[in-house]
Amino acid sequence: MPQLSSNYSFQELSKAIQGEVLTDRLSRMLYATDASPYQQLPLGVVRPRSVEDCVVLIDFANRHRISLIPRAAGTSLAGQCVGEGLVVDVSRHLTKVLEIDVQGRRARVQPGVVLDGLNEQLRPSGLMFAPDPSTSSRCQIGGMMGNNAWGLHSLRDGTTRDHVLAVKAVLSDGSVVGFGPLSPGELEAKLALNSLEGKIYRAVVEAVEEQREVILDRYPSTRGIPCNQGYPLDLLAQGQPWVSDGRPFNLAPFFCGSEGTLSLVVEATLKLVPLPKERTLIGAHFSSLEGALGAVAMVLEHQPVAVELLDKTILDLARSNPEQANNCAWIEGAPAAVLLIELEGDGGQLQGRGEALAGALGGGNGCYGAPVLPFPEQAWAVRRAGLGLLMGVAGKRKAVTGIEDTAVAVADLPQYVIQVRTLMARYQVDCVIYGSAGRGLLHLRPKLDLELVEDQARFQSIMTQMVELVKAFRGVFSAKHGDGRLRASFLETLLGKEIIALLRRIKQAADPHQCFNPGKILEPPPLLDSLRTQQETPLGPTLSFLDWSKDQGLRGAGARCNGAAVCLKGAGQGTMCPSYRVTQEEQHGTRGRANVFRQVLASPGGLTGRDSPLLKEALDLCLACKGCKTECPAGVDMALMKAEFLQQYQNRYGLPWRARALSQFQRLAWLGSFLPAVANGLLALKWPRRALKLHPQRQLPTLAHRTFSSQLRDRSPHAHGGHLGEVVLINDLWTEFFAPQIGMSAVNCLEQLGYGVTVTPWLSSGRIQLSQGLLTHAQERFQEAITVLYPYAAEGKPLIGLEPSELLTFRDEALVLLPVGESRRRAEAIAGKAQLFEEFMAREAAVGHIHPSFFDDRSRRILVHGHCHGKALAGMQPLLDTLALMRGAVIEAIPSGCCGMAGAFGYEQEHYELSLRIGELVLLPAVRRAPAGTLVCAPGISCRTQIKDGTQVLAYHPAELLQKALLSV
Repeated sequence: MPQLSSNYSFQELSKAIQGEVLTDRLSRMLYATDASPYQQLPLGVVRPRSVEDCVVLIDFANRHRISLIPRAAGTSLAGQCVGEGLVVDVSRHLTKVLEIDVQGRRARVQPGVVLDGLNEQLRPSGLMFAPDPSTSSRCQIGGMMGNNAWGLHSLRDGTTRDHVLAVKAVLSDGSVVGFGPLSPGELEAKLALNSLEGKIYRAVVEAVEEQREVILDRYPSTRGIPCNQGYPLDLLAQGQPWVSDGRPFNLAPFFCGSEGTLSLVVEATLKLVPLPKERTLIGAHFSSLEGALGAVAMVLEHQPVAVELLDKTILDLARSNPEQANNCAWIEGAPAAVLLIELEGDGGQLQGRGEALAGALGGGNGCYGAPVLPFPEQAWAVRRAGLGLLMGVAGKRKAVTGIEDTAVAVADLPQYVIQVRTLMARYQVDCVIYGSAGRGLLHLRPKLDLELVEDQARFQSIMTQMVELVKAFRGVFSAKHGDGRLRASFLETLLGKEIIALLRRIKQAADPHQCFNPGKILEPPPLLDSLRTQQETPLGPTLSFLDWSKDQGLRGAGARCNGAAVCLKGAGQGTMCPSYRVTQEEQHGTRGRANVFRQVLASPGGLTGRDSPLLKEALDLCLACKGCKTECPAGVDMALMKAEFLQQYQNRYGLPWRARALSQFQRLAWLGSFLPAVANGLLALKWPRRALKLHPQRQLPTLAHRTFSSQLRDRSPHAHGGHLGEVVLINDLWTEFFAPQIGMSAVNCLEQLGYGVTVTPWLSSGRIQLSQGLLTHAQERFQEAITVLYPYAAEGKPLIGLEPSELLTFRDEALVLLPVGESRRRAEAIAGKAQLFEEFMAREAAVGHIHPSFFDDRSRRILVHGHCHGKALAGMQPLLDTLALMRGAVIEAIPSGCCGMAGAFGYEQEHYELSLRIGELVLLPAVRRAPAGTLVCAPGISCRTQIKDGTQVLAYHPAELLQKALLSV
């Protein structure tokens, strides 16, 4: 469809609907890609609020010949959401669960409802919506329908279309129509309609009647192979009126898999099923991939509900990933492949079936272990993280999508993979192999660098030859993720000209003006058009202040994000993207920021070019929480990327006054410490906050009456200190000037336990400067700290820190900020010895140096909030284990993400309200609900400040709690 637009036209649309019309360049960049290899700026984004909005939108699109691209979570892998029309984002407003009928086991929902959210709402009734794709935490019903999604348990649950009973859709002429099951008489009435609805029915029925035998022969689903190719004529051909006892004629399931090319679905009625019975998961370990594939057919004889294959690449990546490593304890040895096999049934019977399957697996195929996994969710977490783990591999060569959707008969899997490997060897390309082996589907991902012309040619050739290979096995090229624009051009080779002609007739009948998502399934652009990598300008080496060599440059870091959107989480689901959880805006998730970062970096001028203000806007609400560094399976470190950008941006456009003042924070604190009462009096006045644009409701940090160093000078070391060895306590600026009582608690606790404690002069890790993008200033702070700390590290002494953001900087940013050479070597030595107070305590307890009997057994209830950096880089377990040393304590971790303060962020006038809203998601309500007498533990000074400001409750550092509970040793 020709793209004719004007500002006036979009203003007209904006006034005519209740939802938003976004045509600014930043919004267009945010929606320029999905999880596919493609990128194309749309004309704009429309976020309708109602069915009426959709009707107006379609009328507008028809009048101006503008195409509409329906989009839910935007996680499609074949470019279904990429195009140059108007993106219709249903995820913002069309998010209501309209009705739940427990008795009838049905739910009526809008297309923007998130799958996990729906199932959480259904759980008390004992029901669920069954399909479970790996993206269940963020995928939405509309997107599941568009791509006919299915997941890990498809052996039992089938696909989305098996659970869609009816839909309400807006057709291309603006009419609102309901589609559902029809009796033969009702179908005849529909066929007689003199409307677009009737025209659609006639086109579909005539297509099946004309070519039913060809349809049944060409579609592999009739041979038990999952199929998401073209429109599902095979589904209709196997039902009424052609099969008298078949399923009733229903176009609602037919729309599933149509990728938004036939209508705009605004409501769906879903079939619900009971929650699963008792399950058991077996991890069958194989010494060869061939052995694992050869065992699948036998495994299916035991009636599993899931059979998933993980190859060595996925397993190794999971073991080396900070987040997923915690989920890998079940992996035995070094398997070449693992089959995750889930059985379902009653307890006693289930145990017998599991034992029988384990016995059968031990009979051959190179299976050297088939244990029942005690924590099945750990193994499933590794499986769900597969795609993100692959995209997080350092460097530009990625495991690309394209042939990841092929499926053949299960019996053919071993021979099929042999031929796939032969093909890959011909092109000298490594290929990852994993997926739903129980359905015959393998995610084949060749490792290519699509920036290289020669690898683009390889990609094209591999796709073309794989189609022929799949055809030879009578398999399917699009089994799960759909055709989109990625695989659409190969449909004719697989289905034949007759079927393609039928599909075109149906598309023409339903959408004569090509309003809905043109170029998907039918008439796609050339395979290599609009690749993300082709957007990049031929620049020389990119200027950077941080060392991005691990990613083969800053561009490689930006390319880590594949668009799978693990970052789009709800409250209570980790740390990543606290601002997104409040705003629910694409630009405030890691994916949105990464997309803009990558596009700006590739534009003329790079990070300081014409689009750099847009990136600054996208990064404005990034709290640098570090959650993405570990929770994102691809390891996108947006905090580090933001610091790099701010340094370059400020070099070009100047340093804001507030950032300039914060860069001198340590010096100001030192000066104020000479007359703390006077300094605190000045800080309590309004004008300092007004001058720095800090919010008047925030009380600035108060200097202690005496510094930590001065208090240390007035005490004598504990008599028993030193028999367990010497440790070094890093005196950070917060402990020195603002919270010396924490430092004193830590020293007293460590010495009473038997450690000799050396306290350093007060040091700065450069964390404040890093947060403001002042990398050169941070480097100076690092160098000063290294001079002090390296001699201790060289002696092998533990370096213990109290403030997570300060200590963990030595383990993280220091290793990419300092130049390669002696400084880097010393920084690495320091990083190897640096540990949080709670990490040290937990490790010493684990080896028996510290015992719970050293502490009193007084009853305590302790609510624990972990610092973002601590959760991301050290994990919560050391903190919980340390507090558990207090024998009588009941420890409860608050399922909070970021507290919302994030250093200076929560003080800043423009961020204050958002800061409080983040705190109100989980943390602050949990503290308020706590019974009287409950203690609150928070290792970070920002977190303790937010808790005090938001609830008037005083939170404690773990060192304070342990020191108070410590008995005389």
